[in-house]
Amino acid sequence: MKVKKVASVLLAASLAVSGLAACSGKDQSKGESSKDGVTTIEFWAAPNPTQQVYWKEVAQQFTKENPKIKVNVSPMKESPTSEASIQSAIAGGSAPTMSENINRGFAAQLAESKALVPLDTLAGWDEVKKERNMENTMKGWQFADSHQYVLPIYSNAMLFGWRIDVLKELGYNEAPKTYSEMLDVAKKLKQKYPDKYVWAKADLADPTAWKRWFDFFMLYDAASNGNKFIEGTKFTGDQKAGEQVLTLMADLQKNKALLTKQAKDPFENALGIFSDIGPWTIAYWKDKFPKMKYNETYTLSLPPVPDGVDTTNVKTFADTKGLVIYASATKAQQEAAMKFIKWVYSKPENDVKWLEKTSLPPARDDLTTNDSFKAFFDKNPALQPYAAAVPNAIPPMDNAKYNDLQTIIGQQAFNPVVKGEKDPKTAWQDMQKAIEGALK
Repeated sequence: MKVKKVASVLLAASLAVSGLAACSGKDQSKGESSKDGVTTIEFWAAPNPTQQVYWKEVAQQFTKENPKIKVNVSPMKESPTSEASIQSAIAGGSAPTMSENINRGFAAQLAESKALVPLDTLAGWDEVKKERNMENTMKGWQFADSHQYVLPIYSNAMLFGWRIDVLKELGYNEAPKTYSEMLDVAKKLKQKYPDKYVWAKADLADPTAWKRWFDFFMLYDAASNGNKFIEGTKFTGDQKAGEQVLTLMADLQKNKALLTKQAKDPFENALGIFSDIGPWTIAYWKDKFPKMKYNETYTLSLPPVPDGVDTTNVKTFADTKGLVIYASATKAQQEAAMKFIKWVYSKPENDVKWLEKTSLPPARDDLTTNDSFKAFFDKNPALQPYAAAVPNAIPPMDNAKYNDLQTIIGQQAFNPVVKGEKDPKTAWQDMQKAIEGALK
């Protein structure tokens, strides 16, 4: 899930690529025992209590059914960041066999250093994709070298929330689907409530890298039908879609529909009527904002798209992390890890248990059609739209410099357009030039 400190500057500079590669080539004996023919694998779970409980439970059950493999589950350190602790472990020769909590950008750093095993080279990978029913979801996860380094565990297909109560006061019964509809709402909102805004969020003017996942990339993935923006070391951005996104932001700014100053709970207090919403927010609202009721106070929708774009099959950004196997593990450990993965994901009930404990939608294509999940979503209707959007959710870029590149998006394009300092065309050109320079 979204953790702000994840996007803090990683310690890559202090860990030379050659050092990481050297460590990943070592035959690590730690964690493996040939005593009685038992292979022991070390699994680092995310520093989240609910995820640790889940993994310890499934590891216990797996070992009962597979006594020749022992899975030790422990939480990864998160000081200064979980990424930094993983890099340090790799450099020091103490990496686990496998871990979760890996986003695609960080995986690109590790893959570039030869620190990860390409999962598609291990026996059983194709069966995992098929048995978990995640073949569509996995398409967006292929890396530029055509390998798959991460198995996504969950996929938070990010949605936008709209204050449906305010929309109804303005004469709308559903959330806008297109840019022109959104701008129409903006004009009527300012006429009726001059002190309210469409989008009230200080992050819109902040260049911090991770913040672009929850504004620019949500809109861009929808406008471009999931264009990858950057593939490996090549900028492949869709100029037309990008300029359309920036034009939308410029139009909202001109209509005084954006608020970029800090405000306390702007969406919950209806200061702003539109905001990016992750599934974790739903549980938070139950305790902190009981007035926030699905389809009464707020509704959820996929990102709006430019006029003329299909509104029925819209892409969005996936706030998602997954599982990797480290190259420093022995062949026996790698094989045991894949056997564990296959066991976990061949059973829908394990994903049901995950969903019940974490409320994070499993990265599957069939969440809305598989009867195993019906009871959960019947009890949690606000999470159904997230489940339906999983197959159309686009993961982060697979470039090791993702932090720098996303900072450029904010500095050169998104932030200045939001502030009214650049026109969309100039902003896109400046951003593209800076990104291409950084990719060299």
